[in-house]
Amino acid sequence: MAGLVTSTDGNDTITTEVCKEADVGDGELREVLVAGYPVLLVRNKQEFSALSSRCPHYGAPLSKGVFRGERLRCPWHGACFNIKTGDIEEYPSLDCLCCFKVTVEDGKVFVTAKRKVWTLPAVTKRKQHLGAGKISAFPTCFQDLESGLRVKDTSKRCPLSRATVLLLGGGVAALVCAETLRQEGFTGRVIMATKEKHVPYDKSKLSKEMNLKAEDIYMRTPEFLDAHGIELWTEKEAVSVDFQRQKVHFVDGSSQKYNQLLIATGCHSSLLKVPGADLQNVCVLQTPEDSSKILELATGKNLVIIGASFIGMEAAAFLSDKAAAVSVVEKREFPFQRVLGPQVGGVTMKMLQNKGVKFFMKAELRELRGKDGKVTEAVLASGEKLPADVVVVGIGTFPNSAFLKGTSIARDASGAILVDLHMQTNIPNVFAAGDVVSFPVALLNGERCSIHHQQVAEVHGHTAALNMLKKEKQLHTIPFFWTTMFGKSIRYAGCGMGYTDTVVKGSLEQHKFLIFYIRDGVVRAAASLSCDPMVALIAEALYTGKHISKEEAEACDINNAPSLAET
Repeated sequence: MAGLVTSTDGNDTITTEVCKEADVGDGELREVLVAGYPVLLVRNKQEFSALSSRCPHYGAPLSKGVFRGERLRCPWHGACFNIKTGDIEEYPSLDCLCCFKVTVEDGKVFVTAKRKVWTLPAVTKRKQHLGAGKISAFPTCFQDLESGLRVKDTSKRCPLSRATVLLLGGGVAALVCAETLRQEGFTGRVIMATKEKHVPYDKSKLSKEMNLKAEDIYMRTPEFLDAHGIELWTEKEAVSVDFQRQKVHFVDGSSQKYNQLLIATGCHSSLLKVPGADLQNVCVLQTPEDSSKILELATGKNLVIIGASFIGMEAAAFLSDKAAAVSVVEKREFPFQRVLGPQVGGVTMKMLQNKGVKFFMKAELRELRGKDGKVTEAVLASGEKLPADVVVVGIGTFPNSAFLKGTSIARDASGAILVDLHMQTNIPNVFAAGDVVSFPVALLNGERCSIHHQQVAEVHGHTAALNMLKKEKQLHTIPFFWTTMFGKSIRYAGCGMGYTDTVVKGSLEQHKFLIFYIRDGVVRAAASLSCDPMVALIAEALYTGKHISKEEAEACDINNAPSLAET
């Protein structure tokens, strides 16, 4: 449709007729064009909203998302936004959507926006941007059509404020905590101390896209952190904490006092305990440097992966056409069987086998052998020998909490820090978040659990920040994660730990399915392949407290999302 476009005051303000009022039904999501740029038009009863059309996280089309009340959920990775303000309400996206002015005249719907607004240099290559000082959410009709995202308002650092929040760890939990503190008006000192060499980066890409440089996966640039008054101390590892004196000691001999402390030190890959585990080219995958090293070592060589974990399987997929041979050794019968079960594990196993990956399942590694200090061979318990120029170990993780040994902080048998729903530890003014914690999970009836998902870590950091500021915010989220191989993504929402039954809809063989994980007669989690936005829809239902029975799961039509929404 040819829209009516006008420009006023020389400010490049655009007003476009995008549709007829009668053309858009209640609850409908429609992508329209404003001056050639896609904009999402949403109708909620009699009120229209216009927002950025793509999720700021990975660019998913929000017109394919799930819309309930005033909340819009991304179909790919579950990020949620308020349709009136564009504000982020659920992670993994860090940024908000732009909003545009909507008017209705004579049955016609018009959207008004401005092509460009002044911004500072990009935060990431995904075109995230920032302003100086007070980072403003621009007036509704002056949002940036081109960027498609907006950084929340933040306060500036005030030198007169003596309060210090110290964040241990450089991952997403610490990053979101730091940003939330600024967004909520905290003007004191915010320090993020990490043993990493980099600003926070997207760790989920380390095994999915191993050819990327560290800078390609930065979630924020150093300039962004500096503009927001967030101090980043790299290669600064904590070695002890004096909780009584509220002081952290670092490996370089320095120390730092705090008023509030967040421990978000993540986890570390478990190491092999077999002869030869210390040979060269036996690797774990934890950093951008690890990813680049493994790619270099494996190209044209024999690669053996110990453990059919998510990281191991994603690395196997990425390297399947680069290594001379890829072999996977796993104790269980199927990849990631504990989390996704044998059905989904079987599908991914066949996908990888079709690309030449060899599996040695229900098998154990006995030893690694080498020559001149470098690994050359992996020997299984059965006696079978696998050529191995490089070995990648993915057999689980353990919390990075050894520096807390001997203190009074409460940890479980694995070393995970125990927190409540406020992310508070048993020590006043000390919070913890992310992979290093064990927390009460609503979908497990309050049973404690460690969940190692990026989105969960972000929510932890956000919740911790709010409670540092005495906002009395309880954790409320539905875990959401994804794994990607050969351009296909398996999405998962919920917490199916201890599930006793499953309901499979669609076809596992045709790689188009939705699987429900049942515990105590109700759905606790769901996973899908090529069935968007089903998992996002189920996540939203679980978030609102909906109990989906096994019977409702069995009646689900994966080709009719509205029917599932009605149930």
